[in-house]
Amino acid sequence: MKFLGKFLLSILLIVLLIIVLIYVLLQTSWGAGWISRQVTQHSAYQLSLEKIVHSWSDPSEVYFDNITFGQKERAPILVAKRLVAGFSVRQLSEPYHFDRIQMQDGTLNLDPASLAFPLEADVLQLNGMAIKSPYGGWELNGQNVNAGVTPWKPQIGFPLGRNSRFQISARSLTLNGIPAANVLVQGEINNNQLRLDNLGADVSRGELTGNARRDEDGGWQVDNLRLSNVRMQTEQSLDEFLQQLSEVPKITIHRFDLIDARMEGRNWAFSDLDLTLRNITFQDGDWSSDDGTLSFNASDLINGSVHLNDPIANLTFSAQGIDIRQFSGRWQGGLMRTSGRWLRADQRLELDEFMVAGLEYSLPEHWLTDWQQPLPDWLSGVVVDKFTANRNLLIDINPAFPFQITALDGAGRQLVLAKDHQWGIWSGSLNLNGSDATFNKIDVRRPSLALSADQGKIAVTELSAFAGEGLLEATAIISQQANRAFSLSLNGRAVPLNVLEHWGWPAIPLGGNGNLQLTLTGGLPAGSPFKPTLNGKLHALNAEGKTVTQTMTQGALVADTPQ
Repeated sequence: MKFLGKFLLSILLIVLLIIVLIYVLLQTSWGAGWISRQVTQHSAYQLSLEKIVHSWSDPSEVYFDNITFGQKERAPILVAKRLVAGFSVRQLSEPYHFDRIQMQDGTLNLDPASLAFPLEADVLQLNGMAIKSPYGGWELNGQNVNAGVTPWKPQIGFPLGRNSRFQISARSLTLNGIPAANVLVQGEINNNQLRLDNLGADVSRGELTGNARRDEDGGWQVDNLRLSNVRMQTEQSLDEFLQQLSEVPKITIHRFDLIDARMEGRNWAFSDLDLTLRNITFQDGDWSSDDGTLSFNASDLINGSVHLNDPIANLTFSAQGIDIRQFSGRWQGGLMRTSGRWLRADQRLELDEFMVAGLEYSLPEHWLTDWQQPLPDWLSGVVVDKFTANRNLLIDINPAFPFQITALDGAGRQLVLAKDHQWGIWSGSLNLNGSDATFNKIDVRRPSLALSADQGKIAVTELSAFAGEGLLEATAIISQQANRAFSLSLNGRAVPLNVLEHWGWPAIPLGGNGNLQLTLTGGLPAGSPFKPTLNGKLHALNAEGKTVTQTMTQGALVADTPQ
């Protein structure tokens, strides 16, 4: 019996010695290398360790120094200076489940395409880590990240687990190319659902706060988002910037506030912008809403050549379209105000009223060419029920035919200004008059225009102005067909006889003041010169009783008969 006891004691001592030896060897460089090779050779993962450390002062934890871990032939999932694994009695039944796993000073790649960690823990902690992830279609890159996840049970496609709560803070973070600093996110994951209970960050020198959730179908519900004091600059045009926003997954905004924002891009800028948007869904570059609203005001809005001062807008959204309850602003030194609606079914803008006053506007260089260009897909027609203009200044500096109209007033009713994506005067009545005007260096006084339009024609019932000591009066008919055939009848009494010469008619071999009678026909086809279409006759009588009759055919003078 003594021999058996001694033998068993010897075996026990040898086993203890082997355990102690293994314990010591595992904490050497050789032991760390041996474990790395075993994991790499006998699993789908690749592991690299520099050192394993255990202290009896904290016996439930093991430290892994300078660890690199990941799927073979892919970028590492984890690179860290230290990984701390906390053990518990649960290890006896679930050897890969830890009480706590802590990762320090490294990089964590949360790529759903990679194999999941073969580990899990009641608590995952990150200290000073960098995080990269395209998780949920969002490109994420965070620096100096501290985080806690409870519990942590990673699976393929769910690097943070299917059901867990988390809290993440980061000194800097870039989401889909948008940088942020001092980020704090608290939320919960429930299978494909993601809830962000608290979101805060410094973005573009401003502050962002809010909460949101992602549904199982991948769409987002933004319950509340507030962005204040933003100062943003980008190299993108406004269309490119809005296109980038439209490429996000389906998103429903219950409330979004933009406060005191200053944003600037290529040929556009917003200054002191306050905006509130409610109850609207964006998806596939379009929007939908049943009871949405948009309100905004700013000190300046600039888009290309359009510069609005102090714009104010209040809009409501529905399945039928957009109701423009109020829109006003200062443009080109004047005041502009309108209200109306945009109808989704017809892609048509209907304005109850449109008023401009005190405008000082120079027409752009190619305004006539732009007028002939088709409108975008979302705007097939423009209707103005009531148009009013007061004390405006209109200028065109085109050297071929410059003009200027001073103190221009106007009134219009039931005007159809665009149809089938094309600008024009397709229907309605319009009256315009000014105090003074200059047309290609010829000064006139009290210019006046009255017209009415229907589906077939535009009838100019009055076109008049005082020139010199006399009066010019004209009427005209313009067809609404593609060739824009027109006829003009003009009479001048005691007017300078060279007045028409400055407006394109050949010189008259008479001087001084006199009477004029002109009949002219032709066409105004888009994109083609109209002079070759002109046919007409001019009869002139001067103060001495001399007369001249001129005949024009296809834009050329064919007869000049003095009498």
